[in-house]
Amino acid sequence: MTQKVVPLVLHPGGAPMRVLAFDHPITGAQIVKGTIEPGEHPTRAAARELFEESGLQAISALELAVRDDIWPGERWHFVLTRVRGPLGERFQHFCADDGGHLFKFWWHELSKAGPFEPPFDQVLDAVRAALSGSAGRSRADSCP
Repeated sequence: MTQKVVPLVLHPGGAPMRVLAFDHPITGAQIVKGTIEPGEHPTRAAARELFEESGLQAISALELAVRDDIWPGERWHFVLTRVRGPLGERFQHFCADDGGHLFKFWWHELSKAGPFEPPFDQVLDAVRAALSGSAGRSRADSCP
């Protein structure tokens, strides 16, 4: 089974709760995600993927949920990830993956439907469920 990771970055402004999203120039609106390398811990994979796709540096990460129902043959790890700030309402990052793309980042309000295509519409549902069930968790792994 392929292991995927979703590093969730929440807007530091609090309410309404917003998650970092971006526009991919070919495939449209997405949430940062990537493949976990063999032997890599999900929190480390989250930090790596977040840096590769957004240029943001993770300072801590907490695995919130694991789901097998997002995409056939894949296990998705949802990792709440704190980053060094400050963060703007919108920013861009040139990602070197797949020959290079300019990703345009923005904040999506979790209480609203998004402009996302599958599987990212399912990802948002999983994010909402993970965050509503995360009360009481307090342990975070640091990401040097």
